[in-house]
Amino acid sequence: QAVAETGADLVFLQEVQGQVRGDASALPQYEYLAERLWPRFAYGRNAVLADGHHGNALLSRYPVLQHANHDVSVAGHEGRGLLHCQVAMPGHARPLHAICVHLGLRASHRRHQLRRLVEVLAARIPADAAVVVAGDFNDWRGAAHPVLLQAGLTEVHQARHGRLARSFPARWPLLPLDRIYVRGLEVQSAAVLRGTPWAGLSDHLPLQAR
Repeated sequence: QAVAETGADLVFLQEVQGQVRGDASALPQYEYLAERLWPRFAYGRNAVLADGHHGNALLSRYPVLQHANHDVSVAGHEGRGLLHCQVAMPGHARPLHAICVHLGLRASHRRHQLRRLVEVLAARIPADAAVVVAGDFNDWRGAAHPVLLQAGLTEVHQARHGRLARSFPARWPLLPLDRIYVRGLEVQSAAVLRGTPWAGLSDHLPLQAR
């Protein structure tokens, strides 16, 4: 209900449950969320656990033309992926490229995952295409930020407010872990969704941009 009330056209989610093992009747979490408002969605399975699996998901008001989940996991650690979707936008001949990310907790893992992300941007997305890269970067030291700027991306909160948004922990946000980067788009507004009910729904505060 809270996400629906934002009126978002695209929703980027991380650690979404895709399957509850032993409960065949349970809808995947992304289908449950998408059921009424976002008729199109994509899911990329990242981590397989004893009780099921979870990953990144994109909910979309508009058609998802194709999607691919790029595995950027480091052996022996929790699975991570880059969910790359092409979304048909009304009034535009070319699709919007949307990449939902959830990077690792270790700096060495994030460096590897950032290299893969830059490779996807360079090899799979035309230089003049509209792009949104959003999610949990786990980058509390800020090392990922200049890498993404060098790849031609703009961070929306920095563009509008001069700094990255603090989103973690939700009840007392101090660290800028969550971000929305764009290329080929004009940033009109950017905000952190604070207070009730957001601080009680996740340990991260969500970001919103137009």
